[in-house]
Amino acid sequence: MTIRLTVAQALVRFLAAQYTERDGGRARLIGATWGIFGHGNVAGLGQALIEYADVMPYHQGRNEQAMVHAAVGYARQSNRLSTHAVTTSIGPGATNLVTGAALATINHLPVLLLPGDVFATRPADPVLQQLEVPYAGDVSVNDTLRPVSRYFDRITRPEALIPSALQAMRVLTDPVGTGAVTLALPQDVQAEAYDWPEEFFAERVWTVRRPGADPTELAEAVRAIRAARRPLVVAGGGVHYSRAEEALAEFVSETRIPVASTQAGKGSLRHDHPQDVGGIGHTGTATADELARTADLVIGVGTRYTDFTTASGTLFENPAVRFLNLNIAPFDGHKLAGLPLVADARSGLVELTEALVMHGHRVTDSYVTEYTEDKERWEQRVDACFEADEPDVRPTQPQVVGALDALVDESDIIINAAGSLPGDLHKLWRARSYDQYHLEYGYSCMGYEIPAAIGVRLAAPERNVWALVGDGTYLMMPTEIVTAVQEGIAIKILLVQNHGYASIGGLSESVGGERFGTAYRFPADGGSLTGAPLPVDLAANAASLGMRVLRAKTVRELRAALVEARAADTPTCVYVETETSDTVSGAPPAQAWWDVPVAETATRPSAVKARELYERHVSTRRRHL
Repeated sequence: MTIRLTVAQALVRFLAAQYTERDGGRARLIGATWGIFGHGNVAGLGQALIEYADVMPYHQGRNEQAMVHAAVGYARQSNRLSTHAVTTSIGPGATNLVTGAALATINHLPVLLLPGDVFATRPADPVLQQLEVPYAGDVSVNDTLRPVSRYFDRITRPEALIPSALQAMRVLTDPVGTGAVTLALPQDVQAEAYDWPEEFFAERVWTVRRPGADPTELAEAVRAIRAARRPLVVAGGGVHYSRAEEALAEFVSETRIPVASTQAGKGSLRHDHPQDVGGIGHTGTATADELARTADLVIGVGTRYTDFTTASGTLFENPAVRFLNLNIAPFDGHKLAGLPLVADARSGLVELTEALVMHGHRVTDSYVTEYTEDKERWEQRVDACFEADEPDVRPTQPQVVGALDALVDESDIIINAAGSLPGDLHKLWRARSYDQYHLEYGYSCMGYEIPAAIGVRLAAPERNVWALVGDGTYLMMPTEIVTAVQEGIAIKILLVQNHGYASIGGLSESVGGERFGTAYRFPADGGSLTGAPLPVDLAANAASLGMRVLRAKTVRELRAALVEARAADTPTCVYVETETSDTVSGAPPAQAWWDVPVAETATRPSAVKARELYERHVSTRRRHL
């Protein structure tokens, strides 16, 4: 039996019948479709979404990149078991997807992209917005999505959709290979009818696998842990994606091995767990970074070991240090010349725990005392950063973070991605639940926070979801405030006015760039942007988009505004200007280095001095072989 439908209708109906299954739980794979319509998709997917509105929810976006961010936020909150699709027209609508696709793929988060494409049959050539490539007739702007997609196909014939759609679902549900998946859809093919086999629309369940460890690799891992005297776990995002938090807690409770976390892995243990020592690397805590410098075995669980984690190859100083990498991806399992333990994070941790308990293995009391006392000292530093003795003055950025930290409980979710806030949050935030801390730091994309908050709130409508943004990030992408208002999605925005790219300003100063081009100020003598702050009213901008805005000028007013915002059932923004606009934040300085190359030759004293410091740091870098 066959059913006659257009390609777009068939695709929407197919997507509505796809499910994932893991640990006995089932979820719809494509929970909704975001779309902005133009001539490349309005008569195809646009019509199909009307045709099947009863089975495929639709969300209206304002910016194509932002729609991808919202879908990614939804996917992360859904532990990669569910995501959204995103459809655009051809031309700029399609190329606007590229940044979001890169973010999704780098962070191993599934999202389905359905950009319109130029005519497959070429009745008129070129059409509006078509890129003409003299040496290739089969290239369109959608080819920019190839390098940032885990799977890419252009559907030039109706029947080609069947194998391609199945491959797309396979990749979206693959815990190793997931990321952005792109099906480019020529506008004529979208509207073309075809006789589809009924089986194509049958309900399909895609099992998200949990592979266990190879016995030989497991035995090697157990030997390495038992031989270590100063082991340290580095928990990455794979802990969360696998829902391995309880398995990790049992593993370290039995062995007493301390746990440091990457930005993606923070919250793998609650902040008050005895073995949690906070963030690691350039934005990490002094406790975690000192343990990393002396560790003889680093046990990476679901981490990619980015340069922020390794302090650009300078953090793990012990000459005898070895790496044991529990990762579902062999590519990451072999990094830093480590012993690979290729397995699902939860499965691998359970197997390690069973083997080590059998041997009665635990680290020494003196090691536990050492990191416990160091952690207590760090917590005192955090308290000092959060403390506001004078509540009627303008807050510092750490005090802003501290005011929110004092208010929330484990049900709240905070979202951030770029600027100076990620460093402050990684050092200072006290994560109370496994999914409270939502930092996109694989791509660190300015503009991610607000649309991602919408996606998270759609996945968890009962939770308070906070998008924390500085002014530079806010100005990148406030557009989806309109979507939140339109659909009554009660996200909270904490908007910090710091008059520019404060994080990059601090970095610029440290590398001899003298904060050039990083401030939102009027020109002063010589044309430099060092005059008075621009009279930009971001609170008024948010209000003009339909959001309720609460302005706070002091610490006391900030605390009251946050309480009011948290209780609100409509989209609400808390706007606050921090105490200093020319410093990054006032939080504890970086506890480890990060490699940003400095000019090798220069005449300006700031650059010369920065180069001298840079060369000292570079001399400590090592390759782990």
